[in-house]
Amino acid sequence: MKFRNALAAATMLALPLAANAQPIDGLYVGGGAGVNIMQNEDVSAAAGPLTAGGQFTPKLGGAISVSLGYGLGNGLRAEIEGNFRNNMYSGSNQGGQEQKYGAMFNVLYDFYGLVPMVTPYVGVGAGYQWTKERNVYAVSPVATARVANGTEGSWAYQGIIGAAMPIVSVPGLALTLDYRFLGLGEDRKYGGTISSATTTVATDVTFKNDFNHTILVGFRYAFGVTPPPAAPVAAPVPASPISRSYLVFFDWDKATLTDRARQIVAEAAANSTKVQYTRLEVNGYTDTSGTPKYNQGLSVRRAQAVAAELVKNGVPKSAISIQGFGETNLLVPTGPGVREPQNRRVEIIIK
Repeated sequence: MKFRNALAAATMLALPLAANAQPIDGLYVGGGAGVNIMQNEDVSAAAGPLTAGGQFTPKLGGAISVSLGYGLGNGLRAEIEGNFRNNMYSGSNQGGQEQKYGAMFNVLYDFYGLVPMVTPYVGVGAGYQWTKERNVYAVSPVATARVANGTEGSWAYQGIIGAAMPIVSVPGLALTLDYRFLGLGEDRKYGGTISSATTTVATDVTFKNDFNHTILVGFRYAFGVTPPPAAPVAAPVPASPISRSYLVFFDWDKATLTDRARQIVAEAAANSTKVQYTRLEVNGYTDTSGTPKYNQGLSVRRAQAVAAELVKNGVPKSAISIQGFGETNLLVPTGPGVREPQNRRVEIIIK
């Protein structure tokens, strides 16, 4: 209950600071802490005529994780993660403690634009985990099994589902919440003993499965993120009754026309009939977020969308020339990776 209350409070405090996220392009670090829910673990031991087996029942435990990663600027990122989990065994006939620690290599993908102010992500990982058993025992009506303190390693795998909420007051910083399923891929054997009323013998104790459900709350910081630009001021209506140049603006990573954009295209189409012209140049542009190759294609798609709307408004298709200039010829000069609304445009020039 305390954990849920703390999580709700942290979320509410962060809401006024939330902003739309930008794709991670470059180095980032992250960390989180939370709870680990460990499934019942099958255990068996046998030595001579004495046998013992069953399940260990873990209590709710703690978990921490730190990571160092790199984003490619298109939603895809990779990271190296270090982690630690701790659970106690509970029950009237069993006890002890299990600790896990290790390193994982994760590949994740961020889904930008699906949810306002929040970026969901999914990922998978593989790596190696060491498992330490301490003071573990189990009692049955006929025998008592004890596990010698020790550490064994195993390869491991995990799946990740989470969400990040950027903090506008600190560019690059985001609050994160994720769920991780971690499984160990091998059985683990430890030394131990089985005792009856008259006999104690040494034996191997085998832990046959280890599945973990981990919930982490944390922060992620991406280096080199610039502050988001201020919203552009709407351009005033030209004083001249007939203009020969028109600007049509687009939403980030979009090539679809807004209602305002259609009004501007309709005005350009109507005014083209009032002046002598030889052609209409339709030139597309993007801001500097995204890769140059992707931006080049996006600028062409924007120009094509405007040209199609011009034809829809009566301009002959043969009179229109289309070009895409990608992230070149910026209207507002910026550095790389910057979402500048006034650079996401198509210019219609009547010649």
